[in-house]
Amino acid sequence: MDILQAIIVGIVQGLTEFLPVSSSAHLIFAQELLGINQPGIAFDVLLHLGTLIAVISYFFKDVIEMIKAFFLSILDIFKGRFKKGFMEDNYKKLAWMVIIGTIPAGLVGVLFKHQIEGLFQGIAIPAFFLLITGVLLYTSQRFNVGKRDVNNSGLLDAIIVGISQAFALIPGLSRSGTTIATGLFRGLDKEFAARFSFLLAIPAIVGATVTQLSDISTGFDIAYLLGFLAAIISGYLAISILLKLIRERSLDIFAFYCWIVGAAVLVYSFIL
Repeated sequence: MDILQAIIVGIVQGLTEFLPVSSSAHLIFAQELLGINQPGIAFDVLLHLGTLIAVISYFFKDVIEMIKAFFLSILDIFKGRFKKGFMEDNYKKLAWMVIIGTIPAGLVGVLFKHQIEGLFQGIAIPAFFLLITGVLLYTSQRFNVGKRDVNNSGLLDAIIVGISQAFALIPGLSRSGTTIATGLFRGLDKEFAARFSFLLAIPAIVGATVTQLSDISTGFDIAYLLGFLAAIISGYLAISILLKLIRERSLDIFAFYCWIVGAAVLVYSFIL
């Protein structure tokens, strides 16, 4: 890749990792459009690190409080007050919800790694599932009438949203779109559904990065570094944009976008 290609791919990764339009699908489309066969494991790792820095930076206070609350809840076990602490301290509850919600995707990623990787060959499958992402986004907002936030949500919500995150390992099913839509179907408040989705992304991105580290066989260059910085900046902006939209408007624009892009890429793939 040259510098411009690396920056473009970095921006695509940062924006689509958090906007509900599927980063995996868009990276496949971008590589097809730019004529890049494979950007390389080293670059993938840098892009994941970039989006990880973006989400941790945005939710830095929440992350620190959740880490402290998690260790305090471990101490609660020995004091016989785990349940009381879980119910009374929102950060303790949120920490365990993120941990429990991460398990389904972790299991699926390990058990079906090769089958999932096989879905990344070609552009037709990501395009089809991008259409499904649009349906989830559009319908979830019509069915959502809930106002439940962290105070009156629990581990069942975390498990169900976590299962939806496991399905989002399929390219084209947006991780953020699928988890937010599932949260809305569960009756969660729109802003909390988005916030939980972003916090749930942290261990998912860490896992994706760690599993790739052992495969790195090439070094880094200036193009990789600029792509990394582009992913950080665009990722941070994407989180800000989505939270503002879900708070003040709706996610319909992303549903329409998924339908348009998914249909266009499907037509293009059939022509090829």
